Amino acid sequence: MKSAVVVLHDAFSSSELQAIEEYGDRLTLQKAALQARGADDDAIRISRVARIAPGPETKALFDRIAQVVQRLNQDNYRFDVRGLENLQYSVYHGAEGAHYTWHVDYAPDNPTPRKLSLSIQLSDAASYEGCDLQFQMSGQVSVAPRRRGAVICFPSFVLHRVTPIVSGTRKALVVWATGPDFR
Repeated sequence: MKSAVVVLHDAFSSSELQAIEEYGDRLTLQKAALQARGADDDAIRISRVARIAPGPETKALFDRIAQVVQRLNQDNYRFDVRGLENLQYSVYHGAEGAHYTWHVDYAPDNPTPRKLSLSIQLSDAASYEGCDLQFQMSGQVSVAPRRRGAVICFPSFVLHRVTPIVSGTRKALVVWATGPDFR
């Protein structure tokens, strides 16, 4: 593995990004829920999400994402990846103080564990303040690029968070590539 966090620019055209955002904006967003419900979920996560399932209307999107995942995995990780979970259209609103504290996406008890996580930046960096996607590895914190269209890919066991948004709105498409558990 070359680097834990890999960024791919220009994987999607401007028109593809626009189509993803327009499709996501037509969906009914729900308050994001945590797998293990706690007393104060808002202290851990505030965002709005909608799931995108594979189907006739989303086949082209899933096919394009599968191509990007295959390329990133082959060039950087070489994990045994066999599929994609439903996509997650995520929206962070400044008025809500949206955020997501430190967490990992990997859960070994999942029948099809997440192996790779990807965040596709849909918003222009100037349209919001705060709301940085950050990673913590070897005691160092790094920040993902905010450029529209950036595909940020990392192993699902990497600790990451989204800092509180100060103003504006940040939109991203979150992707999880799955496969058999790590050995």
